[in-house]
This record gives sequence, structure tokens and C-alpha cells, in this order.
Amino acid sequence: MIGVLMGKRKFILSALFLVGMHSVQASSENSKALVIAKENSCLGCHAINKKIVGPSYQEIATKYKNNSSANTFLKNKIQKGGAGTWGLVPMPANTRLTDAELSILVPWILQGAPSNN
Repeated sequence: MIGVLMGKRKFILSALFLVGMHSVQASSENSKALVIAKENSCLGCHAINKKIVGPSYQEIATKYKNNSSANTFLKNKIQKGGAGTWGLVPMPANTRLTDAELSILVPWILQGAPSNN
């Protein structure tokens, strides 16, 4: 009986450790994404929860919530720019962003730009 309880305890502690590690990794990715957004002037037109020039990140996340091709679409839209999706104001191309940066930034946007606070 004690062996079974110890096994369950180890399992629970291992599960909690893995959940904690996932949270730390997600927090780190969120921080990286925010830095990328700041360094590339994304926050001059987009805010987390309100429209500035372009839509908020939360609006974008809601719009593409059930769209399986959203990640690819947004990477392309950010890199090449465009107009018409959210109104008449065009989004400029962001050609300096690398694929690695886009791979951090886009999932963060699709999650509604969660913060670490």
C-alpha cells in the first residue's frame, strides 16, 4: 500500500513539474514575442486589447480562432503587408523579420498576446 501511495505521489509531483516547466517556457516565449513586437514597431499600430491603426491582437486572435491556416496566413501578411482585411489602411511589409522571429510572434498574436503579468 505504501509503495502504491509513493508511486502516485511521484506521478503527481512529476506532472506538476512538467506543467510548471510548460508555464515557464510559455512565459519565456511570450516575453520574446513582446520584445520582437516592440523592436519592430508593431505596437505603434497594434495594441493588445484596443484598436489603434490596426486591430488589437485580441481581435486578431478572435477572428482567426478556428482557422487552421491562420499561422501561415499571418506570417505572410506580416512579412509582405497588405490591405483590405481590416479596412482601408494598408499594413506595411515587415521584411526584416526572420522566419524564426515570425514563428515566435505569430503564435503569440493568435493567443491574443498574453503577457507574463
